[in-house]
Amino acid sequence: MKGLKARDIMTRPVVSARKSAPARDVAMQLLCGLYSGMPVTDESGNVEGVVTELDLLKATREKKELTRLTAGDIMTKDVVTVDVDDPVEKALDVLMDKRFIRVPVVQEGKLVGVISRCDILRCLIEPEFVTYM
Repeated sequence: MKGLKARDIMTRPVVSARKSAPARDVAMQLLCGLYSGMPVTDESGNVEGVVTELDLLKATREKKELTRLTAGDIMTKDVVTVDVDDPVEKALDVLMDKRFIRVPVVQEGKLVGVISRCDILRCLIEPEFVTYM
């Protein structure tokens, strides 16, 4: 892991939602994509929030209809990101300190990828295997 940058292990392409996306559609994207959260971006690709399974579950627990809510209504707005040139150790610190499952990766403020706990585990247990895209 030493010497690796966020760009080296991030997952891309990354799917994001707009704030106007219906919460139900965000839930469907999560279910179909088999991930537990996604960034919310503006038209320029700047990260404005994150919607997670927990955000969706909280809304339904509060008896809110996902068809009447948008990603902007339920997203977590205080987003922590890492830069593509940050060391992987910084991403790991964010994931562990904040107890996050994933962290958006940005370049010049624009979303370019996501690093999840699994991405970091993969680079620890598969150092002899490389996938090029």
